[in-house]
Amino acid sequence: MAGSANSNSNGNDSRTVCVMDASGHLGSALVHLLLHRGYTIHAALQHHGEFQSFEGLPCGNEKLRVFRADPFDYHSITNALKGCCGLFYCFEPPSDHSTYDEFMAEVEVRAAHNVLEACAQTHTMEKVVFTSSVTAVIWNEGRNTASSDLDEKHWSDINFCKKFKLWHALSKTLAEKSAWALAMDRAINMVTINGGLLMTPDITITNPYLKGAAEMYEDGVFVTVDLRFIADAHICVFEDISSYGRYLCFNHVINCSHDADKLAQRLLPSSDSSPPQSSGETMIYQERISNKKLNNMMKEFENDQLLTITDL
Repeated sequence: MAGSANSNSNGNDSRTVCVMDASGHLGSALVHLLLHRGYTIHAALQHHGEFQSFEGLPCGNEKLRVFRADPFDYHSITNALKGCCGLFYCFEPPSDHSTYDEFMAEVEVRAAHNVLEACAQTHTMEKVVFTSSVTAVIWNEGRNTASSDLDEKHWSDINFCKKFKLWHALSKTLAEKSAWALAMDRAINMVTINGGLLMTPDITITNPYLKGAAEMYEDGVFVTVDLRFIADAHICVFEDISSYGRYLCFNHVINCSHDADKLAQRLLPSSDSSPPQSSGETMIYQERISNKKLNNMMKEFENDQLLTITDL
């Protein structure tokens, strides 16, 4: 397996990458951006997924192929990956198990294993960008007493997640660890994007990432990420040949009462009563999480960006 990808958008016309699952907000955004950068896209959808509209793209259908790829069906995965030099993988819960509970970890781990094994069998594959979560980083017993900011070196503690029923964190941690174990064993060139809370238009208080939100807020590690920013981050680490390991991805820290109130208003349905507003002085918690590794890499990427997508 080759160990590099293009370092810029030039020459992408002959390159084919797979986006799996392309039906979600992030997958759809990646398809848009990659098409505009000249890639040919294999958009892989689970059977339950509803494909986002790609109308208005100048590439038309000639650079976009749609595949039905169930992450629990190995052969459908290999079919979608055939001829691809890269994979952008973001897990979407299956329709028959859409709630993050104590059993979701097994589901997500199995899906990650199937996808990485299929990558190992795809001889054209050069690089995998695996979407994980900040929740796979921040949860452990000593998080309040750590002497340094949390960064890519940190992992959530499995037993801690089980003890406090942090099922989203448990699933993301186990799935990412499983993916790394297989990637190292099979010499797969992989990087992970550990994203904060993804701020999509339809986000609600039921988002599984939000379990333990009060503790994240007080610990200074409650972070969010805009859709365009995390999509750009995926492409950046794919195209930069120097990328390696894990990257914490967020562009906003919720660490003051004013921002917490604004987020609460956005998360709560309009039919609910307004959340309590902070009174008196604005409370600010010290930020204790760092995304310096990604930010350093993104500076050059953002300087090269002349494209503006207004519909993401």
